[in-house]
Amino acid sequence: MAGPLICLTLTGKTLKEDVELVKKYAYCIDVVELRVDHLNEDEQLEVRKFPSMINVPCILTIRRVNDGGLFNSSEYSRTALFARALAFADPNPDKNFAYVDFEDDFCIPSLQDAALAFGVKIIRSYHCFDGPVQGFRERFIQMKKSNYEIPKIAFMPKTLSDVTNLFRECECIKDMDFIVCAMGDLGVPSRILSYKLNSYLTYVSPKECLGNMGGIGHIDPLTLTDLYNFKNLSDTTKICAVTGFPLKVTSSPLIHNAGYRANNMNRVFIPLCSTSMAESIEFAQQVGIEGMAVTVPFKADVMGLLDGIDEEVAEIGACNTVVKCEEGWYGHNTDASGFMRALSEFIGDKKLRHRKVAIIGAGGASHAVAYAIKEMGGKACIFNRTVSTAKALAEKFGFDYAPLGEESVSKLDKYADIIIQTTKVGMNSEEKSSKENNPIWFYHFKGTEYLMDIVYDPEITPVMAMAKLAGCKVCNGFPMLKYQGYRQFKYFTGVDYEGTDSE
Repeated sequence: MAGPLICLTLTGKTLKEDVELVKKYAYCIDVVELRVDHLNEDEQLEVRKFPSMINVPCILTIRRVNDGGLFNSSEYSRTALFARALAFADPNPDKNFAYVDFEDDFCIPSLQDAALAFGVKIIRSYHCFDGPVQGFRERFIQMKKSNYEIPKIAFMPKTLSDVTNLFRECECIKDMDFIVCAMGDLGVPSRILSYKLNSYLTYVSPKECLGNMGGIGHIDPLTLTDLYNFKNLSDTTKICAVTGFPLKVTSSPLIHNAGYRANNMNRVFIPLCSTSMAESIEFAQQVGIEGMAVTVPFKADVMGLLDGIDEEVAEIGACNTVVKCEEGWYGHNTDASGFMRALSEFIGDKKLRHRKVAIIGAGGASHAVAYAIKEMGGKACIFNRTVSTAKALAEKFGFDYAPLGEESVSKLDKYADIIIQTTKVGMNSEEKSSKENNPIWFYHFKGTEYLMDIVYDPEITPVMAMAKLAGCKVCNGFPMLKYQGYRQFKYFTGVDYEGTDSE
């Protein structure tokens, strides 16, 4: 097989809705799965005609509730629906279902015989939502009721190590057709890198219907094909990743993959959600990842796992970039340089002559910001809820410090020439400013301050909206993300990012 097929899962309420989705995405998919359990009840009786309504091979699936579906009637009713959908086979195979999905414990000989007689391939599936699966080869062999069936296993991993084991076991299975994937955010790499698993296909959902799949980790087909270049991935493709937790929002794959395309590189940059940096490195070793962008909460933790670090990492005390080399994993920090470049563009000056800076927060990102402010000649005060943490960071760079709260209004006003918001507060929030989404809700902007929030989703955070309303100049964190990504790109590939100045 050249590579895994892309299967579009259809979860519309009507056949007409599903047909329109097939037409929209036909150019980037190979097969579709009709989820009959998502159709309106009257529509379910008409599914026999669906294959003749589209020009793509179709899988017939009627998924039960306990297997992650919506069908909650009796097994007798479900069996009747399967029989109705498979009956009256057309001499033209394109007008019949190409596949039917039967669960591992659903064994109806008459349906199995009918499928085989009509040339309909049987996918024999098993879904596990409460933990990992092991012994994949043996399970595949046990699941097959005949040599003409394709076994499928989908499971919900508890840790990234469960996904690593999936790759470890399945990369060696090359003598049979099978379908396999890990579900949820942890399992996303199993969908993008399904070619490394030798999986027969990978499932996607239309962007319009991603919410119908209950967070099992489906990607939309355009993202898979356009962002991750899925159809061109192979054993010669070099892989990099961004790792962190929960990693709900990241633009790093967009930046890096665009650079790969612009430079005609056979590379892919993927998201790697993990609750442990050690498990991220374990996964990277297994699949051959050459470099990783490191984000929260691992920028400090990763340092103890590396074989070497550069001077910036040692000085800042945080690492956001690791590269695999002959000696092992080597750490860099590109946050500081990315921040300096973004801040210089924002304020129109490369130096902070006589400017005082308020740094909000004392987490991993604030270390790089503090280092950059020191390098640019600025004076700063670290504001943080835990004063001891603020003190430790401030003393490292010779800065002032204060608690983050109403009691520090006068000191914040003293250092408010430039305010840098480094916490996660306000991320994914487009609501009006409040104590919950604005770390300096108590501060009254005069309109002369520069405010930079390193959060970039949403584009205008609550604290930015409040500052902008007062007449302040504001900037989100995307320029910082972009410029630090450009430097990472150089570390990962050895070439300058397309369309940027050499650094």
